[in-house]
Amino acid sequence: MSIGHTLLGLLESGPRHGYDLKRTFDERFGHDRPLAYGQVYSTMARLLKSGLVEVDGIEPGGGPERKRYAITDAGITDVATWLAQPEKPEPYLQTTLYTKVVLALLTGRSAADLLDSQRAEHLRLMRELTRRKRDGDLADQLICDHALFHLEADLRWLELTAARLDQLAAEVTR
Repeated sequence: MSIGHTLLGLLESGPRHGYDLKRTFDERFGHDRPLAYGQVYSTMARLLKSGLVEVDGIEPGGGPERKRYAITDAGITDVATWLAQPEKPEPYLQTTLYTKVVLALLTGRSAADLLDSQRAEHLRLMRELTRRKRDGDLADQLICDHALFHLEADLRWLELTAARLDQLAAEVTR
């Protein structure tokens, strides 16, 4: 995810302080990975330097002065361009899991046990996401659906690989 573009998009509704941006980001997108304050402020400094935001006001606070940021016309154009570009699908052609399976085979360890363990972890996470989806709002449901569909595809790959382990072992140990 592009943190800079996301923060710019949040600014389109009106000027905000860094604290407000972080809170809104975490509420909307950061359920599993909230932003660190340092990341917000370093990103805002970069966007300011690039001319995509401007300081709309400075207010004294209990600590450092609070800057209120506003998106510029260039920032609006940048967000519009980013939103219009499709994300590159990630085909996962060289995954860590595949590497572990091959290394297990090459080192005489049980690739079947590795696949069973991974399957159990995928199923555990799928149960957790299903609970979250059931109890969540529409945003949670959509996020969980996306993750669940990917995990289902991974499970199909795990089953297919388990069925082909003997063939793969013969190829990689030649």
